[in-house]
Amino acid sequence: MTITTSKLDEMYDRVKAQVPPVEWAVMVPLIEKIWRLKAEKKAVILAHNYQTPEIYYGVADFTGDSLALAQQAAKSSAEVIVMAGVHFMAETTKLLCPDAKVLMPDMRAGCSLAESITGADVRALRAKHPGVPVVTYVNTSAEVKAESDICCTSGNALKVVESLGVPRVIFIPDQYLAANVARETGVEIITHPGSCMVHIQFTPHDLREIRSMNPGVKLVAHPECPPEVCDEADMSGSTAGMVDYLRRERPAKVALITECSMSDNLVSQFPETDFVRPCNLCPHMKRITLEKIAHSLETMQTPVEIDPALAERARRAVERMLAVGRQEGK
Repeated sequence: MTITTSKLDEMYDRVKAQVPPVEWAVMVPLIEKIWRLKAEKKAVILAHNYQTPEIYYGVADFTGDSLALAQQAAKSSAEVIVMAGVHFMAETTKLLCPDAKVLMPDMRAGCSLAESITGADVRALRAKHPGVPVVTYVNTSAEVKAESDICCTSGNALKVVESLGVPRVIFIPDQYLAANVARETGVEIITHPGSCMVHIQFTPHDLREIRSMNPGVKLVAHPECPPEVCDEADMSGSTAGMVDYLRRERPAKVALITECSMSDNLVSQFPETDFVRPCNLCPHMKRITLEKIAHSLETMQTPVEIDPALAERARRAVERMLAVGRQEGK
């Protein structure tokens, strides 16, 4: 597949606020190569909202938060799926597309939340709280999902918890997402001490400082931030929720209290909004580059494999989450 000059110009128009012309000139041959390889390999690329703009707008076929990527994976008939994200997302994609070859451009792209808990930890929590269902954030390994009853994302966590119709749940592994959900429901939440290395860096003082230096700014915090940080914000929501807020409210000035590529990718979509950018980077997301995506497609490396018996159990937890959305007509 050949990318036309007009298509490249359209791509650059979306990234020009972050990518200088001299850097774009270096990227173009790689972008063209990736598009050719996608056609040859019958491949698609899924890119999370925290990917850099040249990946998000230059080579991705589908973009979004964890839930959106899971839904796209479930619908995909592609023979090859490249995950421009982190490892747990590639595993989730493999769970939902067992017949596809799912490639991870850099196997070191992990997640502090996923690394905070193991299957043995879940079994220990079940033993301590017999009969209590386990709600597991998708930011976890397939091994942990396999020990769970149902998965959730930051965008649907409250709905998933309340869909179970029980008085208590074990909610793992993010203690702050769990705490933020607990404040919105009468369901008792049993937590695990995991946290996101990006969102835990934000403090209430940071938000007050941003507000004092930027009169009229709206602060939008991710619910992986501690509750006291969310309390300082004007709105708290998933990355998809942030986009919905911007589309609905059209603020003149906003600060997204999350990984900073989120703002980079939204500048072109909301040109009337001034983005204040507190920049906390996810080092794992930034391991994925155009060069690594091209190499992954060329060499078909590195394929994500999951033990079939474990995958069957983990898949049930993810599919139950997706069923909650379908029941609500989403």
